[in-house]
Amino acid sequence: MTPTRRAVVLAAAGAGLALPQLAQAAASGNADLTETVAELIRTSDEGNAALMRGDIGTYTKLVPLADDFLLMSPFGGRPSPASDYTPERLEEMGRFFRNGTFSQEVLQTYATNDMVVLVTIERTHVEVGGLPGQDWALRVTLVYRRDKDGAWRLAHRHADPLAHGISVKQAAVLGRGEAA
Repeated sequence: MTPTRRAVVLAAAGAGLALPQLAQAAASGNADLTETVAELIRTSDEGNAALMRGDIGTYTKLVPLADDFLLMSPFGGRPSPASDYTPERLEEMGRFFRNGTFSQEVLQTYATNDMVVLVTIERTHVEVGGLPGQDWALRVTLVYRRDKDGAWRLAHRHADPLAHGISVKQAAVLGRGEAA
């Protein structure tokens, strides 16, 4: 295991997360990177928990978007660039989610001095888009990048609702763009 990978695994452990690699982890001398990863895990967790409650203000404060941010939504369709996230659109997002709870299982992390990737399963119980409260599990990849000013910003989020798996037939229907 590389020193950087060990640092990232230790950061996850420090954030109270269980990863399969923890049993193999050894001490690392890269304390700054370790703390950065742990902090991004914490702010991702806190920010997304706020979003699931409909608190868009706390979310945007904790999870600032990079100027070239790109979202690949769990609902599919065209990826959404940062320019789509106007104050009005962000307010709509805050109303889209209500009364939710949130937990984040970190499966893997990758880090350099200027980029951190978190691979997670997000589990929520939330009212989404006017639907009654229900359980949601999303597979999510988050890419954080250190900008020129030194601040960490979310550059990319890719989420899909396939945490429970689907059949090849169901995937083919989705891939062809047909109604299920």
